[in-house]
Amino acid sequence: MNDAYHGRLQGTALGFFAGYVDTLGFLALFGLFTAHVTGNFILIGAALADPGRASVLLKFLAFPAFIAGVAAARLLVVVVERRGAAALRPALLLQLVLLLGFMGCGLAAAPVGAEAGPLAMAAGLLGAAAMGAHSAASRLLLGHLAPTSMMTGNVTQIVIDAVDCLRGADDPGLGARLAKFAWPLAAFAAGCIAAAFAFHRFGFAALVVPVLILLGLLALEAPVPAGQKRANAS
Repeated sequence: MNDAYHGRLQGTALGFFAGYVDTLGFLALFGLFTAHVTGNFILIGAALADPGRASVLLKFLAFPAFIAGVAAARLLVVVVERRGAAALRPALLLQLVLLLGFMGCGLAAAPVGAEAGPLAMAAGLLGAAAMGAHSAASRLLLGHLAPTSMMTGNVTQIVIDAVDCLRGADDPGLGARLAKFAWPLAAFAAGCIAAAFAFHRFGFAALVVPVLILLGLLALEAPVPAGQKRANAS
């Protein structure tokens, strides 16, 4: 698999993953944004002004949970890279463990009532931690890709490049850059739509889709045996 196709596959899969998980968390847990700190700050402000809103505590705790996920991913990458190993697979495994915790606690908490009980709270915090680890891994290990969980910057760059394309700018990398940012954006939007339908049909069990995405990415990043490397080289 060539590097360009590999990067596009990673960006598309992770964009879908991020949109899916964030949308499902929003629908399942009182409007919680598992991947967007900015959105949770807005919801905290709205909840403080209107104490009748559900689960302001969950939105407060989602911020330190997200930070914990970022910190855990950073420390994991440091430890693995100090040993001279590739850190992407361990970082994906961390996301997988946290996401399975999100799904398991959500299934145990269902049906979630008007307020978040302990299991629903745990589900939300594990989801936020999973997306914190996702954001950190994207920045630390996949910097050559477009961001997969923060779409505002992607949209801005796409519009800038589209305007330059229409005005005939002399930029040989314009087409490649448009594709780099457009694929994760389209996948994120598709993930949001898919998660909305899947959650209404299957509840927290719908998180099996991002679990399968992570398993697929782990298989994609599996180390190639030395014998196969020699055969490919020859």
